[in-house]
Amino acid sequence: MFERRNVTQAGRLGVLHTSHGSIPSPFFMPVATAAAMKGITLDDLRTLKADILLCNTYHLHLSPGEDIVSTAGGLHSFMGWEKPILTDSGGFQVFSLKNIRSITDEGVTFKDHRNGDLKFLGPIEAMRIQHALGSDILMCFDECPPSTAPHAEQIKAVDRTLRWAKMCKVEHERLKAERQEKKVERKIKGNLSAFSPLLFGIVQGGLERDLREKCASELIAIGFDGYALGGLAVGETEEEMYGVLEAICPMLPERAPRYLMGVGERHQITKAVSLGVDMFDCVSPMREARHGNIWLSDGTKIRMRRSEYALDHSIIDADSLAPTSRKHLKSYLHHLLRIGERYGETLACLQNMSVILEHMRKLQREIGMNK
Repeated sequence: MFERRNVTQAGRLGVLHTSHGSIPSPFFMPVATAAAMKGITLDDLRTLKADILLCNTYHLHLSPGEDIVSTAGGLHSFMGWEKPILTDSGGFQVFSLKNIRSITDEGVTFKDHRNGDLKFLGPIEAMRIQHALGSDILMCFDECPPSTAPHAEQIKAVDRTLRWAKMCKVEHERLKAERQEKKVERKIKGNLSAFSPLLFGIVQGGLERDLREKCASELIAIGFDGYALGGLAVGETEEEMYGVLEAICPMLPERAPRYLMGVGERHQITKAVSLGVDMFDCVSPMREARHGNIWLSDGTKIRMRRSEYALDHSIIDADSLAPTSRKHLKSYLHHLLRIGERYGETLACLQNMSVILEHMRKLQREIGMNK
């Protein structure tokens, strides 16, 4: 359930309630692809005050498999994370396998990128996998072409996305009812039968306004707990992306959260929040950190591998929520990154993640002050 608390020109302030806790919005979800983040522990994320994680259905399905996770009591027990988890549907990953997958109206047949084994993933499978994983927020299986794909390709993708959304909703409700029956029968607390996951639909349509509006309208008619905007930040300009948000966000229910998938730059998030978006995820803070691009609390970025930082003995970021960034010197981080020391990647990742999470809290405060 989404509780909207304040709306201003700066954005929407609210709280998303899930089975594993409530999350103030707008918020950012660190991406723990295979139930972990490279270089950052779950305790680190707690220190940085992360409220929710995103895990990858495709990768978890391939290894260790949802059955193993389910026998552990679900993702929360399996990985030792007590706060909410969102799982994507796996659609983006399988559609990225251009040369080793084929699409029909039933789903996608693809080759396991590790060993070449044939696999199938469709809307029914995506729901069953995510329910078995025990995540708090589930995503519908959708077709995700590039935002700049031809009109004919976008039409097919929207039609399939809507067809699959209906199938996801039916299967999701069936699995919820089945879980409730088990809860009543067993009267067991603290296992998967006690969860009540939310289901989000995904608006596709590229840069075609008519297709985006069609997709949004039909998803609203089906009825979901939240609505995501997919297929953006994949080749279009920022202004084109903002144009889609300006057109579609006002159409979406005010009492449902809005999720812009795959966007993580601070200036993009700030603009998207002002246009009505509540939720974000992106790998860019971590990816840039591993390449030595460090985000600072004052809004700037620095390339820590540059030679000028070899003699910069100032603190990495005195205002960072990451204790390591308030302790270590830029010259030290420069040294670690230059020699390929793993601890250097950890320091960089902690810094960038602390900055993006604190940016979201800053936006929350700004919206709250403009009542």
